[in-house]
Amino acid sequence: MVFIFLMASFLFAYPQDTTVFAKGINWHSAKDGMIAGKEENKNILVHYYTDWCGYCTKMTNETFKNPRVIAYINKNYIPIRVNNDNETVGDIVVPGVPDTWFMTAKGEKIAHQPGFVDGKKMLSIMKFVHTESYKKMSFSAFLKKK
Repeated sequence: MVFIFLMASFLFAYPQDTTVFAKGINWHSAKDGMIAGKEENKNILVHYYTDWCGYCTKMTNETFKNPRVIAYINKNYIPIRVNNDNETVGDIVVPGVPDTWFMTAKGEKIAHQPGFVDGKKMLSIMKFVHTESYKKMSFSAFLKKK
């Protein structure tokens, strides 16, 4: 009986539409992602990483495995994952990784967040950008309003 209750609690604690995040983030190549951004008129999230970077691996295994982060990215952004040792997107220069950039559907830079970002902060940043709150207020003001 307790097992059934725990299972029911678990099932209702997570979003019911698991199709949004069941397969993880729908990462695109730089070229395909930039095209998709324009075609779908969606902002673009570009995550720069390297294979040798410990914090990059931590973001991959923690932040980008968070069901809420996965669902928000897949619904509201065109996500691009770029190995900084091999390529870049546009004229963006990334001196250190991890580094996450936000761009308009047309590929114009909005903002970026260098370094490791946990799931909670990533959700806040993505909402700040997606809702275009960056045009009206600072990020700290946005966090106070939440």
